[in-house]
Amino acid sequence: MGRWEPDARGRMQRAALELYSERGFEQTTVADIAERAGVTERTFFRHFADKREVLFDGSAALQQAVVDAIADAPDDASPVDVATAGMLACAGVLDAHRDYPRRRAQVIADNQDLQERELLKMATLSTAVSAALRDRGVAALAADLAAEVGVTIFKVGFDRWVGGDDGADLAECMRIALGELRAVTASSAG
Repeated sequence: MGRWEPDARGRMQRAALELYSERGFEQTTVADIAERAGVTERTFFRHFADKREVLFDGSAALQQAVVDAIADAPDDASPVDVATAGMLACAGVLDAHRDYPRRRAQVIADNQDLQERELLKMATLSTAVSAALRDRGVAALAADLAAEVGVTIFKVGFDRWVGGDDGADLAECMRIALGELRAVTASSAG
């Protein structure tokens, strides 16, 4: 594939994931990724700071979609429902490319450093959700709690979605997780 081919960024992401799946994250170099994608290492570094960031490239766009959905949520919705609505806003984008998140999740599960980076990404998302809820007038403690619940609903739903073969989409998996949370908290309230 020539260097002039379109979608260099996408080619590098696909090449990296293939190589990480085949060889492992640690055994794959930037040179390997660039070669498979048909670009130079210089081109790689124009797009990504390092080989780890290839896996986390869409985080900012995902976070923005969540924050935008929170801002657009109905005024009378509870903070948890608003946070969950924010998480549901990104489900369609991820559903459209199910194989990539599934393979990405496995690469991350196989590497402790990547797991730590994923945790940092989730913490950053929670902070952004909390700030968006406070912008809606939710008190700080309630915003923090609702944000953590929303991110947990996303994480539990996502884990079920990538691990399941039942055909459920990501939004459905998140709704199931929210239903389970409500059942657990209702039964322990007595």
